[in-house]
Amino acid sequence: MKKRQMVIKQRSRNSNTSSSWTTTSSSSSSSAISNVRYVECQKNHAANIGGYAVDGCREFMAAGVEGTVDALRCAACGCHRNFHRKEVDTEVVCEYSPPNA
Repeated sequence: MKKRQMVIKQRSRNSNTSSSWTTTSSSSSSSAISNVRYVECQKNHAANIGGYAVDGCREFMAAGVEGTVDALRCAACGCHRNFHRKEVDTEVVCEYSPPNA
């Protein structure tokens, strides 16, 4: 019996899903992997004077290593990671065996 594979990719701006999961049964198995990126900064630097101005930072770059406080601060603009727009890329791979005829 030959297994077939199907790959589904999804991109969303915000997602509260877990980073990965795997399901297996006797005739099929599937797994999903999510990659998270933080892109342009959306902090309004002129909010205190009633205006709107962003700094133009295009992508979050951590100022420190993972696990430190600086890992949540952007090296380019100095803002917290939460001010950067979140993009989640999810890839689902399903393998299945067609039923016997």
